[in-house]
Amino acid sequence: MVIGFSIALIIFSVLLMMLVLMHKGKGGGLSDMFGGGMQSSVGGSSVAERNLDRITIVIALLWFACIVVLGILMKLGS
Repeated sequence: MVIGFSIALIIFSVLLMMLVLMHKGKGGGLSDMFGGGMQSSVGGSSVAERNLDRITIVIALLWFACIVVLGILMKLGS
């Protein structure tokens, strides 16, 4: 059971990393500090961006749940 949750944690970690990298930059980071940032359009986020946000939140919650379950299983196993 621990192996199954460990594999799920690895999969969710990779998915979460890919989803975070797919997000559009909001500015205000290190590139803006050195003058390299571009101004984004003032309009609201697109439907695709909102859906990407929702998917990222769901995957992050599943990732967190895997960590909690693995912690409980490890504690009960020792």
